[in-house]
Amino acid sequence: MGLWLLDTDTLARSRFVISPLAETVATLIDLEEAVASHPAQQKWLEAHLRAYREQVGRDPVAAAVIRAGYHHSWIADFLIPAPVGDGIPHIDEELHRVRTTPSACARADLATALGGGPLPPVLRRDDLPERAAALLEWVWTRTVLPDWERRRRILEADIVARTQQLSEGGWATALDGLRPRTRWLGEGQLQINAHDNPPRDIAGAQLLFVPVTPRSAWVTWDEPHRYAVVYPCSGVLTGREARPTPHALRALLGPQRARALTLLSTPMSTTQLVALTGLALGSVGRHLKVLLDAGLVRRRRAGRSVLYYRSEAGDHLVEAARHGRSGHPVAVSTQRTSGASKHDAN
Repeated sequence: MGLWLLDTDTLARSRFVISPLAETVATLIDLEEAVASHPAQQKWLEAHLRAYREQVGRDPVAAAVIRAGYHHSWIADFLIPAPVGDGIPHIDEELHRVRTTPSACARADLATALGGGPLPPVLRRDDLPERAAALLEWVWTRTVLPDWERRRRILEADIVARTQQLSEGGWATALDGLRPRTRWLGEGQLQINAHDNPPRDIAGAQLLFVPVTPRSAWVTWDEPHRYAVVYPCSGVLTGREARPTPHALRALLGPQRARALTLLSTPMSTTQLVALTGLALGSVGRHLKVLLDAGLVRRRRAGRSVLYYRSEAGDHLVEAARHGRSGHPVAVSTQRTSGASKHDAN
């Protein structure tokens, strides 16, 4: 199996980060494979797939780079640099790192991704990094940027959930299930895939965990300083959050309160709701108090956090509104209740 060996200091300094380039790469993989990562993304795929195919048709060199560089078992190194700096890096900075890759390195990376054989003639040229960066920039500008605020909230909510798991159950809880075949084995061993590769000692390096909303997953590194695990967000966040709030529920409760109630089919903290809705913490708190007082939401403590979730009455109300049911009204209580390979894609 693929193992990363790390010491306690490396694990203690590790962190979750957001990368616009990682989100763009994962999106490009979905477009290239023409398969939606999850049902909520199907309309998005239908809206952008034709334009993407026209774009790669206009630049056969970029198309060849992408098709050589992205494989299920290996992704060319120069296409997926690990994030650097604090906070969310700017996409231009990340694309600059792709664009300024030495051409010989890019060709070597592509040859490795293709299994070590000779490159086809279309890839024996010096402008491969620039062509690849241009296509990635197109994918970002045309397909990711218009939806970036929503995606960013989903990514932030996932990080909140992961760090909450970390505080409650330690690294084993936070990392198990992060991506297929990734789990914490204890004694400084992080399994990153099931491949029979020699263990890699990353003690002293920076270890990053990078969520993306599509279903792609890979690992990457800039040896010896930085290693990153890119993983797909929680299915709850990428699927249910995109479902529209029923119109009848919006009319009854108001749009923001109805949205909060719709999202609470799964227990969430106020911080997660803030990340998903884009509302201020105070506004989320006021909406939750009203829903609690109406008996539509319950709450329970989980470690240091308070999680909110729909009550049975809340479930009935949301489902009735979603399916447009008529007939007997839902009884609502007024009592407040407390309660790689290097890059192992897919």
